[in-house]
Amino acid sequence: MAAKGYWLARININDKGLYDEYRKRNAVPFAKFGGRFLVRGGPSENVFGKTYQHNVVIEFDSYEQALACYRSSEYQDAAQYLKKGCDVELAIVDGYGGPQP
Repeated sequence: MAAKGYWLARININDKGLYDEYRKRNAVPFAKFGGRFLVRGGPSENVFGKTYQHNVVIEFDSYEQALACYRSSEYQDAAQYLKKGCDVELAIVDGYGGPQP
């Protein structure tokens, strides 16, 4: 089974209007590249490290699709609003493709 790709994001919203604009614009690239939200906010308990208001995990069919989505002009258009309105950490990672129990 091929490994999937994931976006792991942690976000503090400083300007809700800019964040709302980001969310409006990110729908197009996420749909185009097959991004599916596995975690989108909700309650969390930070047990180590810096605390953020929102945690997000987005799954893609592959690591390459996850990278292509981030690098797309459609996502970069949306990302400018995220970067201006939020403190954000984003990692794009390759999922585990090894044997499953």
